[in-house]
Amino acid sequence: MLQNQTVTYTLRQSPRARHLRLTVWRDGSVVVTAPRGFAEARMEDFIREKSRWLLNKINYFKQFKSSPIKRLGRRDYLKHKNEVCELAKAKAAHFGRIYGFKFKRISIKNQKTRWGSCSKKGNLNFNFKLLFLPARLQDYIIVHELCHLRELNHSRNFWRLVAQTFPQWRALKKELRTSALNL
Repeated sequence: MLQNQTVTYTLRQSPRARHLRLTVWRDGSVVVTAPRGFAEARMEDFIREKSRWLLNKINYFKQFKSSPIKRLGRRDYLKHKNEVCELAKAKAAHFGRIYGFKFKRISIKNQKTRWGSCSKKGNLNFNFKLLFLPARLQDYIIVHELCHLRELNHSRNFWRLVAQTFPQWRALKKELRTSALNL
């Protein structure tokens, strides 16, 4: 119970998690991700500490209840995988020439929580749902992952690289979080 509101949440314990993380999805569901073996009492304290933020997010997403959320599944992934791969290769080649970056391989995946990733070996991975985003967000994601070829972190240097193409990267990042697609 937070400020006289009942908030239910799903607990995910992850061996990769190092800290507690609180996520509010567009559909209003709440997920607490915790390292394995984390004390439940500490989780409850964490949720109470974040109650103002949590309730604000839940209320914010209520405004989208009337708009449909595009749900895409495995069938969509299999149908569009090749098309997304061609799109990603073309955009990555274009922006790669601008930056002077070379990548090794592009893979398309059906991921639940990521738009893309970059490996230390120079391989780029993209979510197939990229296809359903506006072109500016597609480009932002491609540039974001390409910039990880030089900076495998989110340091100031990384964001300076992104800003060379997208000085408004903060607005694009925010738009991506509130896009109609639910990862």
